[in-house]
Amino acid sequence: MQADTQTSPILASVLMVSAMAIIGVIDNVVALLADTIGLWQFHLSRSVLMFPLIVGLSLLGMGSMRPRRLGPVILRSVLITLAMLFYFASLALMPIAQALAGLFTSPIFVLLISAFAMGQRIGPWRILAVVIGFAGILCVLQPNPYEFDTQTLLPVAGGFFYALSAIITRSHCAQESTVALLAANIAMLGLAGAIGLAVLSFVPHPLPDGFVTRGIVWDMRPSLIWIVVQAVGSTIAVFMLIKSYQIGETSYVAVFEYSVMIFGPLFAWVALGQTISVMQIAGIGLIAAAGALLGWRSRRAAALEEVA
Repeated sequence: MQADTQTSPILASVLMVSAMAIIGVIDNVVALLADTIGLWQFHLSRSVLMFPLIVGLSLLGMGSMRPRRLGPVILRSVLITLAMLFYFASLALMPIAQALAGLFTSPIFVLLISAFAMGQRIGPWRILAVVIGFAGILCVLQPNPYEFDTQTLLPVAGGFFYALSAIITRSHCAQESTVALLAANIAMLGLAGAIGLAVLSFVPHPLPDGFVTRGIVWDMRPSLIWIVVQAVGSTIAVFMLIKSYQIGETSYVAVFEYSVMIFGPLFAWVALGQTISVMQIAGIGLIAAAGALLGWRSRRAAALEEVA
C-alpha cells in the first residue's frame, strides 16, 4: 500500500537536475579507473569512504539511519545495487553516452512493469512513448545485427533493475529517512564489492584480467583521488536523487533524470575527448522525448482521476 506523502514537484525537479549535474561529471571518472582498479574494489572502497559522510549527514539532522521497514529497504538496496553494478561495468566498456542510454531505459521499464505486473492501463500515447524510446536506444547503442555483442545489454539490464528500485522507492519507502535509504544502499554496494573482490582474489578462475574481473589491487595510489571524488560527489548526488523520488511522483521525477544525458556526454567531450555522432544525439533526444511523454501522460491521468 502506498504511503500518503506530500508531493513537492518543483523541489523534486531542482534536486534531480542538481543530482544529475554532479553524476554527469563524476561518472566519467570510472573510465579513468578502469585500468588501475577493479569494479568490486572500486565499490568497496567507495562505500568505505562514503559511510562516514552519511553518518555525518545523520548527525547534522538530515535524517535517521535506522529504517522503519527493514524488508522494503533491503529489497530496494538489492535492486539498486544490481543496477549500479551493471551500469558501472558498462562505463568501463563504452562511452558514457551509450551507458546512460541503456540505463535510461528505466522509465520504459517502469511503464511496462506498472502495466503488466501492477495492472495499470496503457493507452496509445504511452505505447507511442515506448516505441519512440526504443528507437532512441537503438540510435545511441547502435547494435550490429550481424555481430551481436552482449556488452550492449549491460546498461539495459541496469535500467531494468533501476526501474524496479524507483517503483519501490515511491510505493514502499516514501516514509523512510533519505539518510537511511542512502546508508542501506551504500552498505549493500559495499557488501557486493567485498564478496566479488573475495571471490575474484582467492577463488581460482580462468577469467582474463579486466575491470569487471580484477581482484585486489594493493597499490591504490593511482586511483585513490578519483575514488574520493566519486565518494563525495555520489554522497551528495544520491542523497538528492533519493529525496526527489520521495517527494515527487516517480513518472514526473524520472523525466528530469534525462538531464544527465546532457551533462555526462558534454563533460566527457570537454574533459576526455569522447565524441558522439549525430545519430546518437538524435537518439538521446528521442529517449528524452519518450520520457517526457510518459511523464505528461502520467500526470494527466492522475489529474483526471482526481477530477473523477
